[in-house]
Amino acid sequence: MKSMKVTAILAALVLTAGLLGGCGGKAEHWSYNYEPEKEVLTLYDNGKAVFNGTEYTYTRNDKFISMTGSDGVTVDHRYENDKDGMIFYDRSVYTRKEGTGKNGIIGEWTHENGHNLFRFGDDGQFSEENIFYGHYRVDESDHSIKLMYVEPMQDTVLYYSVEGDKMTIDYPWPMVRTVNGK
Repeated sequence: MKSMKVTAILAALVLTAGLLGGCGGKAEHWSYNYEPEKEVLTLYDNGKAVFNGTEYTYTRNDKFISMTGSDGVTVDHRYENDKDGMIFYDRSVYTRKEGTGKNGIIGEWTHENGHNLFRFGDDGQFSEENIFYGHYRVDESDHSIKLMYVEPMQDTVLYYSVEGDKMTIDYPWPMVRTVNGK
């Protein structure tokens, strides 16, 4: 009789520890819509997240997912739910190439990875990666740029801020729940 009590108490302790430790917790698993089998974002219900292989803590409201890294730096990622999943805005920093502009977004901008680039002309035309071309319109009231592509691509709205020759761009990426259904 005494061993049954001890067994029951131990089972209750193990169950309680599992619940407090987050075992069996819920999570949202997301991938880019063009690569639905490769998970890039996981949001756990305990406030932990993994984005592109890096662990964060996060909070979320109806407009932003705020991720804090181990270095204490918090990045606010815009997001919007849509019928197919979510539009997640990834933040990147670009540097203006010397001599290509003085004010605002006009100029040639290179991504911090040294490869990706945007070129914004004073005539309202842009190029992205020297592959995609079109016209753009700036809305200074909400710090957005609408890219209207010449190719049969959907128009894109990105958000930006400029400080000197540094531009931060929040670029929209359509995401879907992973097909692996983790």
